[in-house]
Amino acid sequence: MVIDNKETTVSFRCPECGSWVTGITGVFSLSADMLRLKCPCGGGEMDIVYGKDKKVRLTVPCFACPKPHSYTLTSQVFFGKELFSLPCPYSGVDLCYIGEKDKVSEAADDADQELARLLEEAGLESFFGEKGDKETSPLFTDPQILEIVNFVIRDLDEAGEITCKCERDEGLYTVDVTDDGVTVKCERCGAKATIPVTSTLTAQAFLNCEHIDLE
Repeated sequence: MVIDNKETTVSFRCPECGSWVTGITGVFSLSADMLRLKCPCGGGEMDIVYGKDKKVRLTVPCFACPKPHSYTLTSQVFFGKELFSLPCPYSGVDLCYIGEKDKVSEAADDADQELARLLEEAGLESFFGEKGDKETSPLFTDPQILEIVNFVIRDLDEAGEITCKCERDEGLYTVDVTDDGVTVKCERCGAKATIPVTSTLTAQAFLNCEHIDLE
């Protein structure tokens, strides 16, 4: 009898160095207990567990949030999709890709290109340096962070994607850079939210933000 050992490719972005960490996962290797993918830099790791219920549970590090996110997928989705993404529930930015090797690699490249496009629109072509080397890019200084955030806040405000205690379109939003990140506040009702935008990686997450709810 021939046993079909299903395999899939998993890739996540390290929150420490920004590189994509990729591994090939098989159902047999998962059934042993737990598979842990680690970045060579030592700054990020992802856990994958294949349970007795044949569901796959993943713990994925996030560069926009202080703690990793947990996801549960059926084995059919985990092993059967050409491409499947796991987004950060806060920012909406993709943290992990699962599927066929070529599809996963292409998705990671597209994610980097999309970031470059957003930065160019924001007037920050030099964000990655002259050769686009993300690993050697400097962290944002405060003025740069503020410029990026103002760009995103303006677009979200115009699209009606910022909500607070005020009636729709009546909020007045300001932005402050703090040690914890960036605080968006409505000057009229006092509602606010702090977004941990303090580095190149967290800036990527915020550039892909689709909605902000101030409380």
